[in-house]
Amino acid sequence: MQRRLRKGFSLIEMVIVILILGIIAAVAAPRMFDTATTAEENTTRQQLQVLRNAIEMYRARDGAYPLANQLPTAMSTMLNGPFPAPSIGSHRGDAEVYYDPDTDSSTEAAPSASSSGGWAYKPANGSLKLNVTATDGDGRFINW
Repeated sequence: MQRRLRKGFSLIEMVIVILILGIIAAVAAPRMFDTATTAEENTTRQQLQVLRNAIEMYRARDGAYPLANQLPTAMSTMLNGPFPAPSIGSHRGDAEVYYDPDTDSSTEAAPSASSSGGWAYKPANGSLKLNVTATDGDGRFINW
């Protein structure tokens, strides 16, 4: 009796291959899907840096930092486009500005979770931060 030559894969071989592919996907997927969060964080960091540079250019040109309630208007000549809104944090997408009323120029802007605005600006020294308290909605610490 002759044996027939087998062509193709057995069911067990197919199950093993599918299992290996599933393990690879389970390891790789979180890294691939986390790129959106990383991109939003990088965008917000970049916006913050551009705004800080624009504030310093304004001070160099006018001799003082923009006054309270005037930051977006004052930045219109320094920015190429509209005043940006942060992509992360509890005030995500809110281009408004919270103005820190503290007149002590030795401290940075202090965010206020109870007020609106995606940015926290301190006219006393021109410091700008995200308007979020210690953590954002995902519990990650943000102190930019």
